[in-house]
Amino acid sequence: MLVKTFGSAVSGVNAYTITMEVNVSKGIRFFLVGLPDNAVKESQQRIESALKISDYKWPGHKIVINMAPADIRKEGSSYDLPLAIGILAASTQISDQSIGDYIIMGELSLDGSLKPVKGVLPMAIKAKEEGFKGCILPIQNAKEAAVVGGLDIYGFENISQVIGFLEGTDQVEKIQLDTEEEFEKSIQAVDFDFSEVKGQESVKRSLEIAAAGGHNLIMIGPPGAGKSMLAKRLASILPPLSLDEALETTKIHSVAGKTDSNNALITQRPFRSPHHSISDAGLIGGGSFPQPGEISLAHNGVLFLDELPEFKRTVLEVMRQPLEDRMINISRARFSVDYPASFMMVASMNPCPCGYFNHPDKKCVCSPGVVQKYLSRISGPLLDRIDLHIEVVPVPFNKLAEAPPSENSLAVRERVIRARKIQNERYSEDSNIHCNAQMSSRLLAKFATPDEGGMQILKTAMEKLDLSARAYDRILKVSRTICDLEGENTVQSHHIAEAVQYRSLDRSNWGA
Repeated sequence: MLVKTFGSAVSGVNAYTITMEVNVSKGIRFFLVGLPDNAVKESQQRIESALKISDYKWPGHKIVINMAPADIRKEGSSYDLPLAIGILAASTQISDQSIGDYIIMGELSLDGSLKPVKGVLPMAIKAKEEGFKGCILPIQNAKEAAVVGGLDIYGFENISQVIGFLEGTDQVEKIQLDTEEEFEKSIQAVDFDFSEVKGQESVKRSLEIAAAGGHNLIMIGPPGAGKSMLAKRLASILPPLSLDEALETTKIHSVAGKTDSNNALITQRPFRSPHHSISDAGLIGGGSFPQPGEISLAHNGVLFLDELPEFKRTVLEVMRQPLEDRMINISRARFSVDYPASFMMVASMNPCPCGYFNHPDKKCVCSPGVVQKYLSRISGPLLDRIDLHIEVVPVPFNKLAEAPPSENSLAVRERVIRARKIQNERYSEDSNIHCNAQMSSRLLAKFATPDEGGMQILKTAMEKLDLSARAYDRILKVSRTICDLEGENTVQSHHIAEAVQYRSLDRSNWGA
């Protein structure tokens, strides 16, 4: 008897439907075809054990299973459940009447219990697009899939419960979720607040500018100056995620297996802080079976690179293209996948190996030329792609002890949201541009041309600091953001002057 069950496979952050054709006929052998990998081939032993413990039997006949499309490689153990259900239906141990209505996914343990799988959200989205009635999933994944409205989502703990549901002998409640309510209940939550930072007003100003325009930023200062503390609080002043952004972010984390079974939707902007020993594939994604890297997990959020010069140069250089295109393409001989990578890069570094160059109290013990050599670990092209360069100075004791409470994150966020609203209206005709950091040269000429005084300041800065053409564009973008924060229409000289101050690490003007 021939039976078809349906599952899903994930490519990049999107899913496509897999049809499992199971035929049980006379004979004694087992055949699994359709480019399955080793994990899929090993499903026979898991299925056989699970069926036996669940009081069902492995058919003593010839079993042929084809996983279509047959030219696409099938990976992972998430096909155990649909294969097992197909075998039971094809051997007439259960009814096949309603099997074709559902996308079925789940990994089987030897005792028949179900383990969670990756990529459930894109699978549910694809199921809805293709007109399936619903999804049958492990209970741990059900809440995540329920984010997609218009589908009947059922979560189960073991294969016996799945069989009871398909046979109609067990009544199971659908997993229902109010996506908007789930989204709204935690959207304003803040883990780290700006009010906890004593002093550092100039740095907080630069972080506000970075958040308002979506600009990349690097902080340079001695150990203990507060670089990491400030970076962790940047996400708290970014505008809250929209529902579409939350769904897109959750899709990426779902594919990577990073979602929390208790929280169906990611409602806070991601903050990723990889260690400096990370590999190229760990940062940008890839591997034998491509997975999203840290830059994609930071999509719509912040990627914090602490101690930037300690990262391998090859790792940093592969970031150039994603920083410009906000997308990463992983190419292999047989396929290529695209992962979104629209993130704010925030980096920090010590000014020298000992960490105390330019320190107000402690003396730098590095030999001559070491400061420039240390800075040269970061290439000029990468520095050009960082809009704001900020020097962080340690806060003296009297300011730490006597500093009054500073502005909280929600107050700063309100100004950032107002500036972003101006930018959204400005770029409403271009769906690919949402903030000033994404402006093209054409839009710079249209929206960020400074007045005569500003142009003269910019000309002087370009000549004296030996800035590149890319740095010229970055200054204009930052000045446009400062202008938006003040609610002004035209970029003026003081906007340009402040933006130029944030290029302190360019070429030989710093640490000489």
